[in-house]
This record gives sequence, structure tokens and C-alpha cells, in this order.
Amino acid sequence: MPQTPHGGQSNKDTPAYPPRTFAVTVLQPGQVAGTSLGPTKTTYNDDIITGWVGVGSQIDGLGHIGVDNVYYNCLKGAEFAAADGLKKLGIEKIPAIATRGILLDMVGYLGGTDPVKEGTAFNRAEIDGAMKKQGITKPIEKGDVVLFYTDWTKLIGKDNKRYNAGEPGLGLEGAKYLASLGVAAIGADTWGLEVLPFEKNAGVFEVHQILLPLNGIYILENMHTEEMVKDQAWEFLFTLGPSRITGAVQAIINPIAIK
Repeated sequence: MPQTPHGGQSNKDTPAYPPRTFAVTVLQPGQVAGTSLGPTKTTYNDDIITGWVGVGSQIDGLGHIGVDNVYYNCLKGAEFAAADGLKKLGIEKIPAIATRGILLDMVGYLGGTDPVKEGTAFNRAEIDGAMKKQGITKPIEKGDVVLFYTDWTKLIGKDNKRYNAGEPGLGLEGAKYLASLGVAAIGADTWGLEVLPFEKNAGVFEVHQILLPLNGIYILENMHTEEMVKDQAWEFLFTLGPSRITGAVQAIINPIAIK
């Protein structure tokens, strides 16, 4: 059954990491005061998008996060990051993806706390424990996509302050563990994937550093997976079309899970 692991429609209320915003403006060029064009009285609407592409359901490209201005493949920021777009590691370089997906229900694994409390880290014990509890016997393998369900998106529109202030998510050990398995991408139904507040002795967005610049693993944020949890779609075909915004750092996405 096809399902969509994304965070809903893109609009002014789309969840986003501050200060990111998104808006659509619809205009009728050349049709001032209700006029039309030509003898057939043609009318039309056009739209302008004003905003950031790192909003809603999104993918972080390899040019997003670095370690002291050094990015994936030892590229220095000054060598490729320009105001008119990345000269390397642009989002257009991400290929179409079709691979095995795994959904880990952390609400169910942690005893039904809904949503999972902010500051709750998912490390190897939690990852392996959720796999076992859900009856996923085939191990996580190279090229897989791993998604975490926390039900954090239920806060959107109800408690936006809490939604943006912290989140449950991937911990340092968990990130290193999944990286060692060679996964292609890791995602969650949260705006930042990794646990916040950060773990003790963890750096600022260090999980992002482990995944993107150090291991070339894409990050998927604000994934909408509650319907998949209801159907217990723990393993599925994960598909994602490529983005064609040349030089972009991130992209709004609409992945599909096929069970």
C-alpha cells in the first residue's frame, strides 16, 4: 500500500527550524482591476514562492553541515559555497532513491509515551530493541533508509513553542552505529532528527556532523509516518525522486513508502 512519509503540505504554517519561513503569493499579471487578455478574454494566475527550502518534509544535502568549515569529501566551504548556489555538493547531485526502508516505532518501544519526550536519545540499545520488539529479523544493511517515529509532529499547531524548543532523536552512539552499517539516509518526524537538548558532552548538532560531512549520509526531517505505524508498515520500499534546484543546500521532498 503506497503511503507518504512526509510532513504534509507546504504553506505558511509548515514546520520549520527558526528563522526559516515559507509563503506563496498568487498574482494575476497584466490583469489589473479584473481585466482580461485579448479577444478571448484570457485570464490566468501565477505564483511566487518566497522562503527557505529547508522547511516541512526535507532532505539535508551534503553541503549543509561541516566541521570547522570543512564539508563532505574534505571540501572547504570557501571553495564551493557561494551566494548564488553551491558549486559542489548541490542538492541536484542526490540521485533518485529506491531502497529498503525501515520504520522504528519509538512511541511503542518506549512504553507508549506520546509523543516521546524531548531529550530522549536513540542509541544502539534503542535501535536494536525497537527492531526486536517490532519483529524485524532482517538486519539493517548498507543502502537502507531508517526512519524514527516519535509522534512529535502532533505538537504542530498545538504547542509550536515546545515543538521548536527540543525533540527526541538520534544520539551520538546511534548515529555512529547506523553509519557503521552503511545506511543511505536517516530520518524522523522531527524538525532536526537528533536529540535536543543535546546529550552530555555532545557538540552543537554533532549528530548532523557525524552523518553528513563524516559519512555522507543524508538526513530526512519532518517525515509523516503515523499512518504507517497504524498499518505496522515496518519494512517497505522507500522511493524519492531527485531534486533539480541547482546548487541548493536542502530540498522540500515528498517520499513514498510502498508496502
